[in-house]
Amino acid sequence: MANMAKIEDKLAILPALPGCYLMKNKDGDIIYVGKAKKLKNRVRQYFVGAHDFKTTRLVSNIDDFEYIVTSSEKEALLLEINLIKKHTPPYNIMFMDDKTYPYIKLTKEKAPLLRVVRNTKDKKAEYFGPFPDSSAAWETMKLLNRLYPLRKCSRLPKKECLYYHMEQCLAPCVQEVDASVYANMANSIRKFLKGDVKEILASLQKEMEEASENLLFEKAQEKLELIHAIQHVTSKQQIDFKDRKDRDVFGYYVDKGYISIQGFFVRGGKLLERTLSIEPLYEEAMDAFTSFILQYYQANPLPQEILLPNTYDVTHLEEILDTKVLQPLRGDKLKLVDMVLANAKNAHSQKFELVERKNSRKEEAMQELSNLLGKEIHRIELFDNSHISGAFNVSGMVVFKDGEPSKQDYRTYRLKEYVSDLDSMKEVVYRRYFRLLKEQGKFPDLLIVDGGYLQIEAAKEILDALDIPITLCGLVKDDQHRTANLMDRNGQILLVKRDSSLFFLLTQMQDEVHRFAISYHRKLRGKAMTKSILDEIEGIGEVRKKEIWKHFKSLKRLKEASIEQISEVVPKKVAENIYRVLHTEEDQNETSA
Repeated sequence: MANMAKIEDKLAILPALPGCYLMKNKDGDIIYVGKAKKLKNRVRQYFVGAHDFKTTRLVSNIDDFEYIVTSSEKEALLLEINLIKKHTPPYNIMFMDDKTYPYIKLTKEKAPLLRVVRNTKDKKAEYFGPFPDSSAAWETMKLLNRLYPLRKCSRLPKKECLYYHMEQCLAPCVQEVDASVYANMANSIRKFLKGDVKEILASLQKEMEEASENLLFEKAQEKLELIHAIQHVTSKQQIDFKDRKDRDVFGYYVDKGYISIQGFFVRGGKLLERTLSIEPLYEEAMDAFTSFILQYYQANPLPQEILLPNTYDVTHLEEILDTKVLQPLRGDKLKLVDMVLANAKNAHSQKFELVERKNSRKEEAMQELSNLLGKEIHRIELFDNSHISGAFNVSGMVVFKDGEPSKQDYRTYRLKEYVSDLDSMKEVVYRRYFRLLKEQGKFPDLLIVDGGYLQIEAAKEILDALDIPITLCGLVKDDQHRTANLMDRNGQILLVKRDSSLFFLLTQMQDEVHRFAISYHRKLRGKAMTKSILDEIEGIGEVRKKEIWKHFKSLKRLKEASIEQISEVVPKKVAENIYRVLHTEEDQNETSA
């Protein structure tokens, strides 16, 4: 906390009103967002008295703060959630890195279709879930598509497809289907997804027996496989709630400065269990829990009921969430709440050591790196270049903040025609940091290039020319092309012990930047391989290209066509361009042969 005088001046004028406060570090980054019923009292608490270790660490990084006054505590809570989402502060509880659960979507179109989705914002559809993982959702959707002949195509084609001939689609593309047929199927799908499968099982059993009696053994086997698939998909743990309401149940457990949040999802009698989060705790547990729940429902649909322990203060949740928030005192609902609390405690004990070890190693690695370089290191940018014999020359940049990858800050660069590895390094470093200079962006504390002294020299030449004093290092590799040590901008080896936390972090960073650059390189190669020769011809866009392929069917037939024949599809000047390009290429191939 390097600016106590400025902070004390701001504390003196804080209002005793509700609002949000934003804590900043010395670089001006927002590291924590909080809300308060009275800003004056809550913010002052951070700077007076004793704190536990984790809060002390947060306070030690605070260099300044801002605040926003709101008209009520409820408004402050809503603002806090939006600020957390916008700034992703490292000391706030975040919902699973913004990950959402898979749902099955049933559209309400004239000819409906099923999809597995994570975005549930389309109001013109029904959603069933959440599913514990995507494989369960896909497995269920594939089974439903076998049982009920809904359309499979996102856009209706001009003729029936293979699914129609497999009796898995009614071909609404070429024939009228009575609306009641789709309505009945949609109703059956709803019943299936709510766990009511007795009717479909009985129907399949009857069809299997009839097929067997008529010696249609392949058809009987197909029906048996469907029966087994339904039993497998619906064999999840059952609980006995006769009203079949959709319910979410949440609870948390706190110990040793960490909070574990557990959630159960009850859908149509099925109980889905999921450990949602285990995170360091820098605030009041109930505040963190409330923030977490509100973040969760920004990305997921509300159920008919939310069940919470009766010891929790749910005032703000009830005010903000447009659904029932219940705190049961007896019966099966209380048993479910007790179960979620027990699971939160068990998950905490099982995962605490692993999470704590990971966090301590990350902090230890960053401290080792800071000591090695003689300065505080928080943000690191790494570059790696990739090409094949000079083709598809690209670079990838990854960013690590306090030892964690910050994927929203990753960047890819398509470089100029390959001359040398050093020229590629100069180009990408120039493009990255000239733009930061131009836009007055934030520079890293450390730039790491994936290479030895020559790569460092190339990067240093650009940084010096731009007059940017970034600390620069290179990853020195051993004979197996694995990370061995760091090299500074002067070519001096900075020894890193192989059993140290820093060594493992450097290895992780090298693997990540290499993976990222290679994946971009492969993406470009894949696009190039599927690129049409017509893409290179002047006067041809996507529409004309589709018309040409629709008319000629193949490249062979297009090559055999005369200019007059091609002119039947496109203007004559374009036809002449096509003919010239195709036959010039043909002549070149014959010459090279």
